[in-house]
Amino acid sequence: MTSTEEPLLGGPPAEAARPPLYERLIGRLYADAGRRRLVDWLAPVLITLIAGILRFANLGQPHALVFDETYYVKDSWSQWNLGYPATWPDDADASFIAGDTDVFTTTGSFVVHPPLGRMLIGLGIFLTGADSSSGWRLATAVFGTALVLLVYLVAKSLTASTVFASVAGGLMAVDGLAIVMSRVALLDVFVAFFVLLGIWFVILDRKAHSARFRAAADGESTWGRISWNRPWLIAAGAALGAASAVKWSGLYVIAAVGLYVVVSDALLRRRAGVRMWPTDAAFRQGAVSFLLLIPIAVVVYLASWTGWLTTTGGWARDAADAHPATGIFGWVPLALQSLWDYHRQIYSFHVGLTSPHSYASPAWQWPLLVRPTSMYYHQDAFGEAGCGAVNGCVQNIYSMPNPLLWWGGVAAVLWIAYRFVRTRDWRLAIVLVGVGATYLPWLLYPQRTIFEFYTIAILPFMVLAVTFALRDVAGLARTAAVPAASAATDVSDAQIASIAAVERRRTGQRIVVIFLALVLATAIFWYPVLTAIPVPYDFWRAHNWLPSWI
Repeated sequence: MTSTEEPLLGGPPAEAARPPLYERLIGRLYADAGRRRLVDWLAPVLITLIAGILRFANLGQPHALVFDETYYVKDSWSQWNLGYPATWPDDADASFIAGDTDVFTTTGSFVVHPPLGRMLIGLGIFLTGADSSSGWRLATAVFGTALVLLVYLVAKSLTASTVFASVAGGLMAVDGLAIVMSRVALLDVFVAFFVLLGIWFVILDRKAHSARFRAAADGESTWGRISWNRPWLIAAGAALGAASAVKWSGLYVIAAVGLYVVVSDALLRRRAGVRMWPTDAAFRQGAVSFLLLIPIAVVVYLASWTGWLTTTGGWARDAADAHPATGIFGWVPLALQSLWDYHRQIYSFHVGLTSPHSYASPAWQWPLLVRPTSMYYHQDAFGEAGCGAVNGCVQNIYSMPNPLLWWGGVAAVLWIAYRFVRTRDWRLAIVLVGVGATYLPWLLYPQRTIFEFYTIAILPFMVLAVTFALRDVAGLARTAAVPAASAATDVSDAQIASIAAVERRRTGQRIVVIFLALVLATAIFWYPVLTAIPVPYDFWRAHNWLPSWI
């Protein structure tokens, strides 16, 4: 066993049963240093490989523009060619699917999300050809697979355990929502990736900054040491700027991270004996942290608009030419004035979006998993798709997270919130910050047309919450009864307590194994309905666990 893994129990007395599963597993995996290194390398590689297979297998099917791919694929391709998204003829979907992919005009189209996600989708299309439906989804499959590896790395940073990092990565690898959002050319998997990347950098910054601050502390003082040497905080700003350059929801995460950094700096100073720790953290180190985090995010965000800024055909590109700013803003270049006007139009669109949709789901429904989104549905009569079903075959792409994992994740978030109140564990705090920043802002728009699949940005943090909860279950399950015979023997109270502790851990670890097995079985059951594999109609209907599903 290594120092990076959880400590094993002290040696139980001879009367105790053999150690629980986790202890035996760690003992075998880490029998020597060579095996330890092999396991630490193989675990993330194998998990990422499994994730890639589930996401890339038959990626080009169906050869159709699925759900909002009708917007993102075509807009990405016109943006790749022109530098900005352009309008298409009314019948462009059919011609695009047939391979006539260059029928876009040169007139700018009103698109309500920043350009970075479309740039990434466009790159995938460019590499494979615009007539390839696999190419349309190449970028999302790559980022969706990388997201699984990133979940593993974040979990390893938080738990220092290869086993529990593997649990987190494995759960993300087989989750239905994570699979679906990696197999359709929408923007949300990019948001999830860059948000989690930014949070990972914040974790690395906290570890490095705390270590340096404690090493330099020299006892009680009025003011603490101000640090500019925080490269991971700069990296976090760049990553969260990229998230915002895909969708504006990344802005909420930047705000939450900024608040978290200030609060964690304040608590670090209080523990170090800094008398003015609130003011020191908020106005001295806080100002420095702002300069490290925010400007780079702004630069990354503006850089994503380079194509629109350096061309003249984009939507609202000449708005400032007709009505240039005057007064103190008169010096701002006309291109940036037009960009500001475009952003005002985007904001008005988002806050006023109330178009009815049969699969719309307000944010208050998301924890209950009331209305996942059906993105593609096709039914063949009499089994024409080859599945041989009497009632026909169904192909469906359904943005369904693994129900057991999702509901377990909701419970786990509540559990770690309780645990944080009791322990003040910073690791739980960062997971809660991730959940809050990616979910709570959506509650501010109860009338807006939004969808359950937006929760792909929340999902990595729910998986991390489940991982922490499973660690607690594995080690803190309810004490099993000590055999009555023990009372009649010459066994000390310490030995009885040790036996009971072993039994606690054994019971908890069995619960964890059962939960993981059920999640895996559910993932296998749902996979065909997520990935447009032809299945008998009756099999498809068997997935309708709630009246509002499929």
